[in-house]
Amino acid sequence: MISSLSDIETGLNSLADADPRLRAVIHMAGPLPLRRNDGGLPGLASTIIAQQVSKASADAIFGRFSQAVDLNNAQAILGTPDEVFRMAGLSRGKQRTMLAIASAVDSGALDFQRVATAQAAEAIAELTSVHGIGVWTAECYCLFSLGHDDIFPAGDLALQVAVAHALELPQRPVDKVLRQTAQLWAPHRSVAARLFWAYYAAITKRDAAPTVDATPGHTAE
Repeated sequence: MISSLSDIETGLNSLADADPRLRAVIHMAGPLPLRRNDGGLPGLASTIIAQQVSKASADAIFGRFSQAVDLNNAQAILGTPDEVFRMAGLSRGKQRTMLAIASAVDSGALDFQRVATAQAAEAIAELTSVHGIGVWTAECYCLFSLGHDDIFPAGDLALQVAVAHALELPQRPVDKVLRQTAQLWAPHRSVAARLFWAYYAAITKRDAAPTVDATPGHTAE
């Protein structure tokens, strides 16, 4: 599990030894932040909100939503009026997903304790059984909220762009191709993902890592 900057440093050293091409990437990316989200409903909500928006937008939307709704309470989410979702900035699609998650938690179909103690594949399978949760969302939740150490969300556009640029590939690798490439970085693929998100930020000046700053003392940075 990744729970400290020391874990990231260990992973980076192993990656540099396993794939010397990454040494230049590590230098360009600079120091990697820990980036951890809360777990449970708040953590999954933050991952849903981070989809397809900038980090700044995700932070703002999550801040408004978490102030208006008790994100630790599935029934509170289920009882949230449409206008609160709109005020917070959630799209209709993200609203439907949040309601589906809250319903699954309320019925017991989604158990965050069970997910937290499961192996990565089992955790991803349980999460994606909920309508609206795709593989990317489940992988990012396992990576940032649970600290799994060997997950690479290959469907992430920023990771695809970063890997193509760093490895001088002729074109941006699609999900399947990037998953095959990332096999070389096991068992530290979560650190590799953090590395390429940081590299993407370095070359584009845009932070695309799917995390939010939930509270003043949050560990996302």
